[in-house]
Amino acid sequence: MKAIHKAWLIQIEITNCCVHECANCTRFVGQHKKPFFMDLATVEKAIDSLEGFPGGIGIMGGEPTVHPKFREICELLQKKVPPHRCGLWTSGHRWEEYKDLINATFKLGVYYNDHTEPTQRHQPVLVAIDEVIQDKKLMWDLINKCWVQEQWSPSITPKGGFFCEVAAAIDAVFNGPGGYPLEKGWWKKDVKDYQDQVKWCCVRCGGALPLDRPLISEPNDTITPRNLETLRALGAPKVLAGRTTVFDKQLTKEDVMAKEPEWRPSQYLKNFFARKKNLKLDELKLIRGFHGCARMYNKLTYHVAKALKIEKR
Repeated sequence: MKAIHKAWLIQIEITNCCVHECANCTRFVGQHKKPFFMDLATVEKAIDSLEGFPGGIGIMGGEPTVHPKFREICELLQKKVPPHRCGLWTSGHRWEEYKDLINATFKLGVYYNDHTEPTQRHQPVLVAIDEVIQDKKLMWDLINKCWVQEQWSPSITPKGGFFCEVAAAIDAVFNGPGGYPLEKGWWKKDVKDYQDQVKWCCVRCGGALPLDRPLISEPNDTITPRNLETLRALGAPKVLAGRTTVFDKQLTKEDVMAKEPEWRPSQYLKNFFARKKNLKLDELKLIRGFHGCARMYNKLTYHVAKALKIEKR
């Protein structure tokens, strides 16, 4: 695991409502009786709490553009944060309506995934590692090298700040104790400082488990028995509708070692272009990757032109 202050970006999750309901969503869309919409005062407090943070600031959901105050949130960001530090995660909902606003606000890039690629797969994060791994030393070894915390981001929700975005979602869906107060500098925590969240959230999560990843088009969330019963008691809609597949296996160290070499949980798409459909050439420049390539191309042509000018002299 790594310190929060060493993260490349911290997400501000303005809603967990979405236009999609993918299987094994990391925000558990479909399992919340009522999704949240972060109010503008909390959004501003979240932004202000990141004063001095050296990395980027992300706006994420759910689908952030369904937030009724999405325009005001973007305007707030423009007042407080340089656009090259802001990124957006979206499925492209209301793209035509917000395209120009997005371009003005999120120069770090847009992480655009319309979720139409049929080969996309999600790690089943409702498979609680504590229910699956009886060897607790092995369990904590897996948790301490979890790819989610290493590769993704800390997060802010209406309940506070979290060391990991999936931990924030676990806290929300299981009605957990909440995050850290959004005071300036909360993000300066080292690994030892957020172990309370690790002990509450990570044992209920399957992010660190080498497992088969179901297609996002499947109807059910994969879930372990204890997590299932907890969500049933909380009135989780997908659970009450029977849209779950129970995972009741026990995994040994040998099972884990056999699966790990082929396990690529962060590669949920087969290729870079699979997440982007029907975008015009000028729109592609907004997308992370294309955006970076455009900057590199501009720098390269500038230096080549400068070198040629010097040579002519």
